[in-house]
Amino acid sequence: MKIESVRRLRGPNVYLSRPAVVCRVRLEELTGRETSDVTGFAERLLRTVPGLAEHHCAAGAPGGFVSRLRGGTYFGHVTEHVCLELSQLVGRDVSFGRTVSTGEPGCYDLILECPVDEPADSAVPAELLRMAVALVTEIESGAVPADLGDRLKSLTTLAEREATGPSTQAIIAAARRRGIPVERLGDLSLVRLGWGTRRRLAWAAMTDRTSGLGIDVSCDKEVTRRLLADAGVPIADGGVARTVQAAVALLASLGGPVVVKPRRGRQGEHVRMELRTADEVERAFHAAGGDVVVERQLGGRDYRVLVVAGEVVAAAERIAAHVVGDGEATVAELIERTNADPRRGTGHSRVLTRITPDEPLLAAQGRTLDCVPAAGDEVWLAQTANLSTGGTAYDVTDRLHPDVTRLCLRVADLLGLDIAGIDLRLPDIAAPVPPPSVLPSDEDVPGGVIEVNAVPGLRMHLAPVRGRSRDVGDAIVRAMFPGGSDGRIPTAAVTGTNGKTTVARLTAHLLSGGGRRVGLTTTDDVRIDGRTVFRADATGPLSAQMVLGDPAVEAAVLETARGGLVRRGLGYDWTDVGVITNITADHLGQDGLATIDDLAHVKALVAERVRDGGTLVLNADDPWVRSLVERPRVRADRKRVVWFGLDPRQPVVERHLAGGGTAYVLEDGWLTQATGARRTPLVRLAEVPGAYGGAAPHVVADVLAACAAARALGAGQETVVRRLSEFDPAVDNPGRGTLLRLNDISVFVDYAHNPAALAATLRTLHRLWGAGRCVAAVTLPGDRRDDQLAACAQVVADGVTRVVLYEDEDPRGRSRGEVSTLVEREMRARRSQLRAVRADGYRDAVTTAVRLARPGDVVLVLFEKLAPMMSLLASMGATAGEMPVGALAKAPGAIAAPARDLLSGTPSVLT
Repeated sequence: MKIESVRRLRGPNVYLSRPAVVCRVRLEELTGRETSDVTGFAERLLRTVPGLAEHHCAAGAPGGFVSRLRGGTYFGHVTEHVCLELSQLVGRDVSFGRTVSTGEPGCYDLILECPVDEPADSAVPAELLRMAVALVTEIESGAVPADLGDRLKSLTTLAEREATGPSTQAIIAAARRRGIPVERLGDLSLVRLGWGTRRRLAWAAMTDRTSGLGIDVSCDKEVTRRLLADAGVPIADGGVARTVQAAVALLASLGGPVVVKPRRGRQGEHVRMELRTADEVERAFHAAGGDVVVERQLGGRDYRVLVVAGEVVAAAERIAAHVVGDGEATVAELIERTNADPRRGTGHSRVLTRITPDEPLLAAQGRTLDCVPAAGDEVWLAQTANLSTGGTAYDVTDRLHPDVTRLCLRVADLLGLDIAGIDLRLPDIAAPVPPPSVLPSDEDVPGGVIEVNAVPGLRMHLAPVRGRSRDVGDAIVRAMFPGGSDGRIPTAAVTGTNGKTTVARLTAHLLSGGGRRVGLTTTDDVRIDGRTVFRADATGPLSAQMVLGDPAVEAAVLETARGGLVRRGLGYDWTDVGVITNITADHLGQDGLATIDDLAHVKALVAERVRDGGTLVLNADDPWVRSLVERPRVRADRKRVVWFGLDPRQPVVERHLAGGGTAYVLEDGWLTQATGARRTPLVRLAEVPGAYGGAAPHVVADVLAACAAARALGAGQETVVRRLSEFDPAVDNPGRGTLLRLNDISVFVDYAHNPAALAATLRTLHRLWGAGRCVAAVTLPGDRRDDQLAACAQVVADGVTRVVLYEDEDPRGRSRGEVSTLVEREMRARRSQLRAVRADGYRDAVTTAVRLARPGDVVLVLFEKLAPMMSLLASMGATAGEMPVGALAKAPGAIAAPARDLLSGTPSVLT
């Protein structure tokens, strides 16, 4: 077997609602063979990967896969299951897999679920797939691979390192329960919660509102001590020492035992306790780096209290790492036994940390790793009770004394921290803490605050060894999103074959009329509040995240194209509105899409991911779009469906209105909002921007769709009408039917690049200039199938009398001149009298087309990249153009009817 490609689908996709990888596997010599053809294959595989015995497969019960394995299944399917089981073994909790044929013998796509928060660039999925392929290949050849443990060890370490830690996991889980969108930045613990102006950032237990000054203060233990002491907070006596002499002097003045800790230490590192001699203090001083705090050691127990936004949400008693003897095992064996707990890992990857013994501490107890403690003897392995040094925790939240609660809240306020972990040493957290002023100076302080932690770890509260788990992640999320907010902004996604960019731009324009800052993604760019911030084909998930992650954006409109949907998945989980403009033949033969039904399946994803209660805006004139509501995954019964179309007598519209629904239709020369029997005229057909008085009915349909989407997102009727009148197609929608004037000819610039779009554009030109007055400079994308290019050529041949063919700089996988040759051949076969010439590049094509035009003609200019084309036309002297006088002698109502041919998928009829 051979892996040909692996691609990551970062969000909801056509296979499932979670991230996935798609791996293309070629079976090569295993093509046509099944597992039952290989003697002993099933037994060898199950001995190597015994967990496969529990896989359900299609049977829906454990053992289902084994039945398929023994009865005979293809090796791509086996590889899928092996990869899923290996994923479980390295700690990736995934279960979805599917293997589908690509249509080519022996070639399959393996679709495998990924953990939702796994980094998008993680190497783990590809490595697991390679391992699965290697295992299946070895076993098929008769080998019995060695134990998987060693082979999986490095991958387990990598997967664990990439996974979010328990603190971040708790915040992510709490956010998702609330329906708050979550986006993780790479393999960091930095997560973005929510969208646009409502978005917040969190890095473990630190938020974007955490005071930087508070962090700096808490990280300096001496500054913290002084700040708290000045406020009358009970703390241990002590001071800072930068020399050994100063540290020893503090011991002498305080009396033992003392604690020595780094002034800016963390996680209990280099903290030494129970120090009573100058030699002990000196050694601790050097180990801690020479800038230390020396404090009198307070008696009592170690406690951690978690404060979040002015509320104590959890408290734990921390117990230093230790083992209890049984009279038989050595200390080393007891440690090994304790570390075997699956809850323990390295660093902060799991809820507990593996114990690394402090051998000097062992020696101080008269112990070694090889000694055998008596039954019941406690052997202490770390000086501090930090979880990072192997400690454990007991939940004591319900035992907190009100005085302790008030003290901790005050401490967090004094340091200016929204989230703080307050470390205390107290005889009992259920008892009050006497204030320092009532304590005789000659008595030991009975308890107090020993440290304040910014960005405190949450593990001890999430999974205490004893007591109730506390949902501290939810407390942090509640503080970040008060009042039950889900952190979302109004959002619309627009897809279809043609008109996506126009509808997206119009929708954003209409929404911005209410004073909202709108984020917009289209084929050309990303715009924030009307300004371009990024130039590219911005119709995929990364562009969507660029908009949704911008804190200035109050509403988002996302053009969502086929390529991004198939190759990368969606850039969001749900939208409020989904718009499907139309579905016609384009991009067939790419990404496994062979038919229009395949295209409809992909486009349906936008409809499926409209939230319950959201709005589906669908083209009533398009039979493929109409069929989407019948798809079970679209769940149209849970959404509000709004139809738009040029034919108010379309049966689906009439039934919808009869049931009290809403539709946006062209009726009696007006773009009209219809709800039940009520009709609300919005704008006259003759005044629709970019529709050229009705000569471009496809633009009218786009405007209806945009009105429906904007209204669904809360735009008022008056605002929609006003903003439509302010929409300037040449400025706000460049390259989509842009009309220019160049001396005595007109130039019509458009992005039409498939049969339906070309037919719509040429119909418009025929209505405005007549069938014999059209010249065209044509380029078509080379990544289309030959039959699609031929269909485009036939439409052009029907619509123009003179044509100049040129090719873009990127032939998209074809040889130079191949597309032009094919198109010219098909055009001449369609129309023998057509005058067709070739040009070298877009500059030569435009100048040649202009020379071929006669006064009063129109030159249709098709482009691949708009900016250089418009720059060229400007350099030639082109200026804003106007419709030819008397072009619309017919009544507007008579113009709408032919559009139904276009929308039903018969674009070759141009008359």
